[in-house]
Amino acid sequence: MGRGKIEIKRIENTTNRQVTFCKRRNGLLKKAYELSILCEAEVALIVFSSRGRLYEYSNNNSIRNTIERYKKTCSDSSGATTITEINAQYYQQESAKLRHQIQMLQNSNRHLMGDSLSSLTVKELKQLENRLERGLTRIRSKKHEMLLAEIEYLQKREVELENENVLVRAKIAELERLQHADMVSGDQDLELNAIQALVSRNFFTSTMIEGEASYSQPEKKFLHLG
Repeated sequence: MGRGKIEIKRIENTTNRQVTFCKRRNGLLKKAYELSILCEAEVALIVFSSRGRLYEYSNNNSIRNTIERYKKTCSDSSGATTITEINAQYYQQESAKLRHQIQMLQNSNRHLMGDSLSSLTVKELKQLENRLERGLTRIRSKKHEMLLAEIEYLQKREVELENENVLVRAKIAELERLQHADMVSGDQDLELNAIQALVSRNFFTSTMIEGEASYSQPEKKFLHLG
């Protein structure tokens, strides 16, 4: 079933009224946040509960700045100062604040590099020293961690290379064994071929000698006188 319509009037039950307040307050704060993000609007929200508790939201640095801007906008009832001029003055103030912050950051960086220290007091120098010590501690810790990781990687790589070298040496030994076996088999084939050649040569020689002996004896003829 869908949600029914709620009559807009004061909730008499205290528990239900408190629960409804918490839910609606959170939804209102969420909508204010979404409006400030989606539309780049400057939003300030102030809520007082029935018990007097304050709930506020502002996407600016402080809700007081938004209130001051609202007062400046509403104070000029004569209309001599337009909204555009008010906005321009506001952005000029914000720009001046940002320039001041940038200047402070630049001074802090120079102090960290050891420059422009003459204007600092002893307390400020001590604070700067503590910051540098903490920074060096974090840097050394990170460097030690990276060195350990590098050493672990090199050791692992060394083991892998050693295993590869063992495999290569085993492969070379196997190839040399096969080559030696091929050479021995080749020598045996050569010896067998030589023996066969000698046997063939002796066979033909003896046959030729026997043939010559048979031809050397003259054929005897007998004459019969009738």
